[in-house]
This record gives sequence, C-alpha cells and structure tokens, in this order.
Amino acid sequence: MTKPRVVIVGAGFAGYHAAKTLSRLAGSRAEIVLLNSTDYFLYLPLLPEVAAGVVEPTRIAVPLTGTLDGVRVVIGEADEVDLQNRWVGFTQPEGDRNRVAYDRLVLAVGSVNKLLPIPGVTEYAHGFRGLPEALYLHDHVVRQIELAEQAEDPAEQQARATFVVVGAGYTGTEVAAHGQLFTDALHAQRPRLTQRPKWMLLDVAPRVLPEMDKRMSATAHRVLERRGVDVRMGTSVAEATADGVKLTDGEYVPTCTLVWCVGVRPDPFVAELGLRTDRGRLVTDEFLNVPGFPEVYACGDAAAVPDLTRPGQICAMTAQHAQRQGKLVAHNIAASYGHGKRRPYRHHDLGWVVDLGGKDAAANPLKVNLAGLPAKTVTRGYHLLAMPANRTRISADWLLDATLPRPAVQLGLIPANAVPLESTTPEVPARRP
Repeated sequence: MTKPRVVIVGAGFAGYHAAKTLSRLAGSRAEIVLLNSTDYFLYLPLLPEVAAGVVEPTRIAVPLTGTLDGVRVVIGEADEVDLQNRWVGFTQPEGDRNRVAYDRLVLAVGSVNKLLPIPGVTEYAHGFRGLPEALYLHDHVVRQIELAEQAEDPAEQQARATFVVVGAGYTGTEVAAHGQLFTDALHAQRPRLTQRPKWMLLDVAPRVLPEMDKRMSATAHRVLERRGVDVRMGTSVAEATADGVKLTDGEYVPTCTLVWCVGVRPDPFVAELGLRTDRGRLVTDEFLNVPGFPEVYACGDAAAVPDLTRPGQICAMTAQHAQRQGKLVAHNIAASYGHGKRRPYRHHDLGWVVDLGGKDAAANPLKVNLAGLPAKTVTRGYHLLAMPANRTRISADWLLDATLPRPAVQLGLIPANAVPLESTTPEVPARRP
C-alpha cells in the first residue's frame, strides 16, 4: 500500500514546526516532503544580533536535514500549484524545473518586506527579513564607519555616520538599539572619527512598539533615548535619494543608510494560486483548511486564520502564531487520516520579549512587565527555549560578546544589488545582473 504524501511548502516557523510535529505523529506511516528555498530554518528574532556582530549567522540557521527526522527535504522555490491534479511545481537552485505530487498540502510560504509607494525607497533602502540582508547591513555599517573616518569633509563624515531605520516595531526597534551600541564600539576604536555615529528611528505611529503594551514601549523608548538614538514618532520618509532622505516633516537628513523595517506582506506567491485571500493572505477556516479544498491547509504569515479569541479578526503575522499553527496543522492532518480529532486554532498571547542590546530588554511574560536585567534574563531564556538547535553555540556567542571586544570586519560577501528591497525571496541573495 502506498504511503500518503504530505508536502509542506516553506520552512519558516509554521512550516518547520508542521514538519517536525507531523514526523513525530506519523512516524513511518506517511511520506513528509518539505520544500524550501534554503536548507535551513531561520530563527528571525535573533537577526538584529547577527547584523550587530553579537551572534554568528550560522547559529540562527538551523539545518533542516538532521533536525527533522523522517522528513525528505527538497531545495527549490515553489512557483506553481495545480490544485486539481494535486502537484506543486518548483525551480531548483541551478534552474532546473521539477514537480512533486501530494495527498495533503500545507502552504506555509511566509512573508516578505512590505513596500510603500514612496519615491526612491525601493532603489535606496534595504529590508531586514533574511540572512543576506543582515550580513549586508553588518558589512555596510562597518564600511560606512571606516569611510567616515577617512573622510576629510565633515559633512560627508556626518552623512556616512548617520543610520536611518524606518519602522519602530519589533524588528526596527531592535535594529536601532543594537546598531547604536555597535557603532559606538566602532567609534571608540577610531580616534580620527570625530563624529559620534547617530541612529534615527522613524515611524508614523505615536509610540515605539505600537503593537505592544505601553509599558514595554516606554521602556524601549527610554533605553533608545539614553543611548542617543534619535527617536521620531509621527514621522517617516517622504522621499529617498542616493545622498539622504527627506522626512515627512520637511527635514532633509543626509545619510548613506536606509533600513526598511515597516512590516511584512504575504509572499506574492499566494496571489498566484487563484484562491480566496484576505489582505493578501490565504483564507482558511478555524481548522486551517482552505475552503473548497479539504486536502489543502495554510498557516503562518501567508494564512488569514480566524482569531477565535477576537471574533471577526484574523491572527496577526507573528512567530508565536506561526509556530503554533504549524503544530496544529500537523495534528489536523493526522486527524484527517483517522489519528486523533481535529481541533480549531485558538491561542492567547503569552507575552513579548524585545532584546535592546547590552544589559537592556523589555518583556511582559504572562502580562508581567519587566525591564533591565530581569527582562534580559527572560528574553534570552525565551530565545534559547524557542531555538530548535544551536543553543550552546548561541550561549557561547553571548558569553564571548559580554567578555571580549566584538570583532568588526567587512567581508563584502553580499553586495547591495544582491539584497533588493522588492525581493520576493529575501532569504536568498539575488543573482547579479
């Protein structure tokens, strides 16, 4: 008897945990295929620490092979789904086309950088959704500090030492917080650099971390201002140029760095499927099934899953939701074969953690607001528990960063044109023209 085949597209928080849970539930009774554009699961919350040189990039890249027992990993970019004949078409890394048939399909394709129609942004800004972008930003920041030190013109030195981050949500706040500490350390090593590097954090929202508890926002804002980050709420970029950015309040800021952290949008692949969407996300029922196709499931950022804790709304695009939806979709697929009973998705927020670099953090586990070292302890503990692997290596990097000077060199492995903002695959460097 042929074993049923479950194909999971995407190995982010949703896809990775769907594959891991399903392999445990199914054992050898099903063939599980995980299709992804890279051979690793990326732990996105630690990406700002990679850009700042705290954590090595391979630490947050968890290999799929070796950590997902019983799962066949296929490397390729999904670009077609035939819902009637039940197969997924994909392009392999060297350009070959292939397809894989399925009995059950899980669409967990995730999200990409959100774009806004602001002149110059797609040409001069860089996003922050994948390892290539983090590695590029690390090199770029070091390069700008080195060039600022060499600049004879004070105006050029100031522009190169000014770093603008747009978006004061979770990612943007951490990038700015870690970034200021990183460039302060670089500045201390360069006596000829007379300008102290300056980070700006912009957002149209009224406060930092607008989606989180106000007390967490206040903690983050206080830490940023203490470090000298120029926090400007109610302000964004009106236009970006090669030499700087014009703000919505009319001010022009000379800079060579524009980091785009305004949020995410569902992977554009979703729009090509011909299925019903809600704000670009695949509509599902509370069991994570796609209406009209009982063999197709969707979860994570690409899925518009009803939020049963907030009737009439859909779940936010967060790692917490994605991970738990991935686990549930595995249980519901097993139930579709008679193993257990399918369950609706229902999840209450367990709190948030925000690492602000150094000894600072903000956290509210189970709605208990924390700041400083207690928050730092909770934050790092949460990340270690959430990591599927590499916990000892990450802990070692944190220990080394606390006791030794941070090495800061630019390797130049990721050029600017390899990480365009409009990329639909930020996890893979774009090929040079």
